[in-house]
Amino acid sequence: MPSPDVVPDTTDFAARARLRRCGGFTLLELLVVIVIIGLLAGLVAPRYFGQVGKSNVKIAKAQIDSLEKALDQYRLDVGAYPTSEQGLQALFTKPANVEKWDGPYLKKPVPPDPWGRAYLYKLPGDHSEYDLYSYGSDGQPGGTGESADITSWGVAVAGATQ
Repeated sequence: MPSPDVVPDTTDFAARARLRRCGGFTLLELLVVIVIIGLLAGLVAPRYFGQVGKSNVKIAKAQIDSLEKALDQYRLDVGAYPTSEQGLQALFTKPANVEKWDGPYLKKPVPPDPWGRAYLYKLPGDHSEYDLYSYGSDGQPGGTGESADITSWGVAVAGATQ
């Protein structure tokens, strides 16, 4: 074995082969690894992001269910649901001219839907005593999948207004 002070003769084929083995990765090897990582990310990312969308829909359904329970408790105390003008804020902050309010009916102010928009509340409702809904990820009435409306009555809104 040559001493560390001696520089090997690079004209010798065997010496060049030893240097290449000890020298690291070639550009081609790095490109192959990057392509493989890119392919794996292309296969995994759509599945992951699809799950995020489904999670947002489940969160919206759970929040609507929680708001419905708070609305029912409000009605038991006050004798009526909050008006459309009072809105869902009446569950956290006492509205003016409401005698028997015994809230707050929520631990925190009304959260936005998972897409950052306010839940829509209408009294009287078109589908039940009140309508409580979110327009989904697209913020527009109708839609399918993650863009579908999430409602308190379980069926997508057909042209409901804010």
